[in-house]
Amino acid sequence: MSCSETPMANSSQVAFNTSYLCQMSTTSVVLPVIYTLMFLTGLPGNAISLWVFMKNISTKTSTHIYLINLGISNLILCLTMPFLAAYYAFGSKWPKNNTMCQIAISGLTPVLHINICIGVMILSWVALSRFASLIQHSHANRPSRWLKVLPGAFLNRKQQTRLAYALCLVTWIIVGLGVIPFVVLYSIRETVNVEEDRNQVCYSLEVEVGGAGSHIFAFVAISLFFVFFLLVLSSYLAVIRHIWRSKKSATISDRQRVYAKVFRNIVIIKLVLVVCLLPHHIYKAIFVKMVNEQLLSKSLPRDTCHPLSVQVEVKNVLLCLATLRCSTDPIMYFLLDRTFRKHTNRLLRVRPSAHERHSSKSYGGQASQATVDL
Repeated sequence: MSCSETPMANSSQVAFNTSYLCQMSTTSVVLPVIYTLMFLTGLPGNAISLWVFMKNISTKTSTHIYLINLGISNLILCLTMPFLAAYYAFGSKWPKNNTMCQIAISGLTPVLHINICIGVMILSWVALSRFASLIQHSHANRPSRWLKVLPGAFLNRKQQTRLAYALCLVTWIIVGLGVIPFVVLYSIRETVNVEEDRNQVCYSLEVEVGGAGSHIFAFVAISLFFVFFLLVLSSYLAVIRHIWRSKKSATISDRQRVYAKVFRNIVIIKLVLVVCLLPHHIYKAIFVKMVNEQLLSKSLPRDTCHPLSVQVEVKNVLLCLATLRCSTDPIMYFLLDRTFRKHTNRLLRVRPSAHERHSSKSYGGQASQATVDL
């Protein structure tokens, strides 16, 4: 179920309609279970995270603003999980004109892809914000060249908060304006069968594959992902070089150790991002190519499994992996952010460990001084 997976030329609709998608237990049983578990864990986790960030942390830094927007996006996606579970469990039985099928086509698709795009962009802004904070406090013999490249708003602590609000607003507007038109095209034109079959089910090739407009959106989405991915990768390589140069200086301050710890935490977050989102976008490009090749093939015999059935299942599994981050983000906040962990423990009435109390006393001053959030 995607408006961004692959093209389908109008002349090839008949060829696609001669066979049907065979659904295996991977998508009919495993995916509904996973999406249900993601709903049960992600909904309370993101709700508590938003409560802590918005109500308990009075002084909000730019990173808090980014994570609040990320949490809102994750919470909206978590609310769709029961519908996603129902689609994969019963989609092969629902008629195409069924209300639940239409909700899946017109409602779930934009939420899925808006969340993925929002996640990639906001995590990239977090990375650049942390990168700017690191290189400003240089302990190397000469300042980083990135100080001349990054916009001044990233480097000015007073402007970082306003910049975070602006970037989040622009991100929501750009993603919304980019995704919604293609979803409208997908739901109105691309999922409609030329030879409409009254018995056609919701879990069909038209719904899972899309059309020519989806091809354009897929190309744009894949390109944007790799632009942001390379941007973050280059900034991390620059941070590694910066920290290595800083270690060569005669004095290594406590603040430098704090920033090194922040960098390690960001790396952990980005590793999760790579594991969740990179396979989805790589396979999306491969899937587009496979469908284009399939369009050139001859008509298929009726009442047989379509050759793309397995590839569609792989696509859906990797899409599930891409959305898994929405339920794991609160866990990362708790493990990596001391301020978030402290307020969450207080909210849940959990007493901090002795190590937590000692760590808070030892590094509280440096962390607040360096505006460390992750």
